[in-house]
Amino acid sequence: MFGVVFPNRSFPMDISTFSQIDTFHWVLDMNTFVGEAYDQVREMCIFLLNSFTLPPDKALAIYIQSPGSPFLFCGAVTLGRPSAVLSLPWPEPGGQMQLTADAAPLSAKIGVSVEDLATLPSLDVVAEKKIERLALKVGENLFNFMQSFCGVDGSKLVVPMDILDRWFKKFQERSKRDPEYLKGFVL
Repeated sequence: MFGVVFPNRSFPMDISTFSQIDTFHWVLDMNTFVGEAYDQVREMCIFLLNSFTLPPDKALAIYIQSPGSPFLFCGAVTLGRPSAVLSLPWPEPGGQMQLTADAAPLSAKIGVSVEDLATLPSLDVVAEKKIERLALKVGENLFNFMQSFCGVDGSKLVVPMDILDRWFKKFQERSKRDPEYLKGFVL
């Protein structure tokens, strides 16, 4: 059906590593896999196996859950995208970590679920967030540049007409000079 690999942490694992909850849901208890260091596992590769036929309108959705917090969608694989390397942005643990002294501690989990493709937000949530962050950082850079040239005319800010051209040229030159410059916008 599917397999997973945790880069630099595991060999390929098949579905038998997961506990099957029902026909369409599986869970991997991270305590049995890495103990309390689950939040150090930052990436996961999931892939469909050749023998598995997923209907074209379905996807295998991947979720993570820190102890005491709700599941968080991370991405999905489909027949058209049969494998993916997903970032695992573990949420902060929440709720009551342990109800009684003799209760088993809550653990972090990775959930896999067969779902309708149309109901999923985006197949790669982390990539979408990186793009959003990049856009915000570039916009902030432009705003700061323009602000340094602003004048005030009553209640209006006045900037030179060529301010966008000047900013864009400076932005391009800095990007060419320093390849690490753009990486700072994404991190």
